[in-house]
Amino acid sequence: MRLHVPSVRIIVLFLSLTIVSSRSHAQSIVSGDGKWEIGLGFGPMFFLGDLGGAAGIGKPLVKDLDFPLTKLSKNLYASYHPAEWLGFRLALNHGVLEGDDAEAPNKGGAEMDRLERNLHFKTSVLEAYLAAEIYPTVFFEQYDGLQGKFRPYAVIGIGVMKYNPKAMLDGEWVALKPLRLEGQGMAEYPKSKEYSLIQKEIPMGLGFKYYIKENMYVGIELLHRQLFTDYVDDVSQNYYIDPIYFDSYLPAADAAKAKRLYYRGTYANNLSRPGPSFERGDPTENDAYFSTIIRLGFRLNGDDPGSRARRQMRCPVFY
Repeated sequence: MRLHVPSVRIIVLFLSLTIVSSRSHAQSIVSGDGKWEIGLGFGPMFFLGDLGGAAGIGKPLVKDLDFPLTKLSKNLYASYHPAEWLGFRLALNHGVLEGDDAEAPNKGGAEMDRLERNLHFKTSVLEAYLAAEIYPTVFFEQYDGLQGKFRPYAVIGIGVMKYNPKAMLDGEWVALKPLRLEGQGMAEYPKSKEYSLIQKEIPMGLGFKYYIKENMYVGIELLHRQLFTDYVDDVSQNYYIDPIYFDSYLPAADAAKAKRLYYRGTYANNLSRPGPSFERGDPTENDAYFSTIIRLGFRLNGDDPGSRARRQMRCPVFY
């Protein structure tokens, strides 16, 4: 599902609000200090796709996660704040996504199809994104300075992510894209298109900061990534291809691997290969992932009592 964003209108709105804010003495930032923040973060990264999951049919977000497969992601970021209520973030993140049908619970429900399908994958993910941070409660803060302040915020942006799905075979992690396990690029399977290992994404989320010092804060952020591909796990189409075509399109060594990896079922009737009624994936929804990030950040030159961080709008406080 593609998300259309009227980017021109959003940019114009941000610029207009920034100009208005900069002309207001109560809200203006006239000093060059404290406009930049840098920080780091870490936290679990969760995959949302075709493989694995909880009991029953697929469910949204945390209800359908494989917690035993969760790995920590690492994050670096820098933010520029033209105004206290608005920031622009540039971030670089690295993590690992993993899914395994064998982790689905055996409760006799809809998850049994995934258990018997028995597919798995793992991929390293490197992402970079640019996002806007919006701090709505700035306008209701009571006192100057940052120490002791709690600031919730929303974040949305655009970025790219690089990945490379792999599966275990004979004790070795084998890259899956070159094996064309769903007939990608084969004339016999026109629905299966080749996919790129670099994809666009839309990061969006919510978080908060708590300033333990004028120039230092801690925080927590929940960041979801909407993707434009269904192949993070190399599983998408609702059919298995005929393995005879691997010999026509792949070198002999790769064809041998593909024949062992395209179908890994453990069905009770001991099928040597699946029939047309067996579904490999679900092409109707794209993959996604999200992370919970613990953040530690620093505001550069923000500890000077005369800096921009201490000249803020004085309004009635509501918290």
